[in-house]
Amino acid sequence: MTTVITRTVTRTVVPLIFVTAIALMLQGHNLPGGGFIAGVLTTTAFALIYIVYGLGYLEEELFHRMVRGPVEHLQHGIVENYRALFALGLALAAGSGLASMAFGYGFLYQTYVIFEHIPLYPHFEVASALAFDTGVYLVVVGALLTILSVVGAE
Repeated sequence: MTTVITRTVTRTVVPLIFVTAIALMLQGHNLPGGGFIAGVLTTTAFALIYIVYGLGYLEEELFHRMVRGPVEHLQHGIVENYRALFALGLALAAGSGLASMAFGYGFLYQTYVIFEHIPLYPHFEVASALAFDTGVYLVVVGALLTILSVVGAE
């Protein structure tokens, strides 16, 4: 059973973790590890929600599906969504490398576009590596949440 303090801290900290993950993701394509560390942070936020509110909370509150037990949760529930997220991320990461080859460059060739005068970012570079980092992000989130759900249900 959780306390009011842990629920309040979770409601306060989880949005901050998500914002930090987004910021690391957006600037990470210019620095090492953007997609990976953003995925780990996102999974940490979900783990905190799981610990405080339970495994069925996200499925019941976010997807409005009734969870009758841990077996149903693993076979037909949110774990299927996590596996689909993993597959989508893997396809995106591989596709970003193949897309550069379609334009006659090497596998995972990188280029960038600079956007000026955007709110919050006066000078923002969007590199083609952002697609790869997004794929890595989805792979990390999908894999870690699948593991967390399967282990947590047992």
